[in-house]
Amino acid sequence: MKTIYKSFLFFIHLLYVTNIHAESEHKQPMVAILYSDEFLLHDTGPNHPENPDRLISVIQYLKEDLELKKHLSWPLFNRASDEILNLVHDKEYVNLVKNEISSLGNTTKYLSTGDTVISKKTFDVATLSVGAGIEGANQVMTKKSLSAFAFVRPPGHHATSNRGMGFCVFNNIAIVARYLQKQYGLKRILIVDYDVHHGNGTQDIFYDDDSVFYFSIHQHPFYPGTGRSSEKGANEGYGFNLNIDLPKGAGDKEFIKGLEENLIPAMQKFKPEFILVSSGFDAHENDPLGQLNYTNKGYQEATEILLGIAKKYASHRIMFMLEGGYNPKNITEASSVILKTMISSKMFTSR
Repeated sequence: MKTIYKSFLFFIHLLYVTNIHAESEHKQPMVAILYSDEFLLHDTGPNHPENPDRLISVIQYLKEDLELKKHLSWPLFNRASDEILNLVHDKEYVNLVKNEISSLGNTTKYLSTGDTVISKKTFDVATLSVGAGIEGANQVMTKKSLSAFAFVRPPGHHATSNRGMGFCVFNNIAIVARYLQKQYGLKRILIVDYDVHHGNGTQDIFYDDDSVFYFSIHQHPFYPGTGRSSEKGANEGYGFNLNIDLPKGAGDKEFIKGLEENLIPAMQKFKPEFILVSSGFDAHENDPLGQLNYTNKGYQEATEILLGIAKKYASHRIMFMLEGGYNPKNITEASSVILKTMISSKMFTSR
């Protein structure tokens, strides 16, 4: 009888330990990955740097990497409505994009407003990219996920309220910022842009707005020619736009110095409630377009700084959205470093 009783107790103990382990696995920090295979349908033509290969390798890596995949969730999302697009973009511009795309057959052409290739699926893909950002913001705000990374295309930070340019159609991250304000009543949002190119569209949209702080660190002189330190905002937005331009060949040292000496002090005053990151990887060494020399270590250190700001002021709320970057290997390596840094951060494990 004693033997049966001991066996029963052992069985109960085993069930308890197994349950605890299962609960522990379930409570692992989760980062929402916003991606759809539909993003691959935006056709930019042969030999264009902004092509589907930018996403294929990184998504495959995230789904297969044993260290990462148990911490990732893959929420579903929908295309953004015109109402959502109009949070930032003029109705006339949205209609222009619709009309120019609807007139296409199986061809590509440039959008009439600038150097952005469009094809018959571009509107659907671009609105789905915005939708990815919206769902990422919802995931973080409702605490379904600790953070989010939207792997979208086309990129967005060159698009102004009435003009697509620089491979961009709609300004994904600007729309998400306005959505956060409207849906959740946030008063102070920080957008950090470390793409090699200055995000002229994002700057323009918020240039006279003191509720969104735009910080960009980028190569200069370089496309699109904007982003000088003298561009500080206008009217109520004066002092809420901060540009750090770096010379050709600058690397991690200059990148991190720009964040430590400029962004951190500015945030001591601004105290953001949410951080959005325009995560372009064309400042990575060996990018075919960029001429800066950031490394994976630099992106790791930058992420640690941003997580620190998020922890101190923004209740840990932070989301990354892909902008540029035209070497698929760089995108895969740098984004995985960012994700692993977030997952291993004390900020996540102590929440």
